[in-house]
Amino acid sequence: MQLSVIILNYNVRYFLELCLKSVTEAIVDFNAEIIVVDNFSNDDSCRMVKELFPEVILIQNKENYGFSKGNNIGVARAKGKYVCLLNPDTVVAEDTFKILLDFAESMPRIGILGCKLIDGTGRFLPESKRNVPTPLVSIKKILGNSKPYYAHHLSEDEIGEVSVLVGAFMILKRSIYNEINGFDEDYFMYGDDMDFSYRVQKAGYQNYYNPATTVIHYKGESTLKDKIYAKRFNEAMQIFFKKHFRPNIFYNSLIWLGIKGVILFNHQPKQKKANVKGYLLMSDQLSESLASKLDKPIHLFSYVFKPTDHQEFIFDQSTLTFKSIISHIASFSKHADLTFKILLRNSRFIIGSNSSKGRGEVIKF
Repeated sequence: MQLSVIILNYNVRYFLELCLKSVTEAIVDFNAEIIVVDNFSNDDSCRMVKELFPEVILIQNKENYGFSKGNNIGVARAKGKYVCLLNPDTVVAEDTFKILLDFAESMPRIGILGCKLIDGTGRFLPESKRNVPTPLVSIKKILGNSKPYYAHHLSEDEIGEVSVLVGAFMILKRSIYNEINGFDEDYFMYGDDMDFSYRVQKAGYQNYYNPATTVIHYKGESTLKDKIYAKRFNEAMQIFFKKHFRPNIFYNSLIWLGIKGVILFNHQPKQKKANVKGYLLMSDQLSESLASKLDKPIHLFSYVFKPTDHQEFIFDQSTLTFKSIISHIASFSKHADLTFKILLRNSRFIIGSNSSKGRGEVIKF
């Protein structure tokens, strides 16, 4: 088997459905499998997977094991030469895996391979490519200088070697995953992808960023910042520095203060509802049931006229490919007042997010 896609899910039923639909379209020409590991969700994620995606291997954990152990459970079940670790709040293009696996096969010492990630508004996510957060780099980031934290030696459209890739999307050989014993289960959530990337690099492999394909990562769905997040973030950073760097009272004190500052001030805002004045539906036909649900005018989009402020695009996947939807969102992102949602084929909801720092929105009709 060529590829195993591992999706670790926790209480994001509608984003998971969107993700699974995009992945299903992307593995049509592959000998591949999809494995969903559910970390004891209390929504109907598992029922949805069973009903709509019966071909998907579903592992239902009896408790929330966190990111590291959850992914390790999924990879232990995998059969593919390559594994893709994928967040449930992502959307891949139909050719994402072909582009990246072709690239991986051409690189003999490749470790982890990542790609260009954008949020739900089409803006580039700088964590797509990062440097190792050494104590000095971490202190600079805490003090407001994030340049050393992100891999700015590459532009967002440039292929190259990087140290750290984000856990929302990683491709690597299953043999390498097993060689370094997978994710360190001391990390419940956060810090695990930094540790994992660093250990792959230390094992003699080269991690690469390849922006030849773009993936949406809604992000706010899987990184909610509350008191529990703050506690886990604190624990993760302490584990990372104790594990990989020699103790230094000065550095450790500054890092500790910085982490506490993040806990006190970097809370997760509730996403504000966009001030939408009208909807533009990119589709072959206007859905009357959707139009009746929305409280503003909805029109079929025409390229003849230019979008105006406070309009929301709705992309109909019955008409458009995921690749074209991603491309449209990225290109329209330059217009700051536009927002975007996706209508899945044969679904009764539209879904999207207007901020990478807040929860997205699902409108059922």
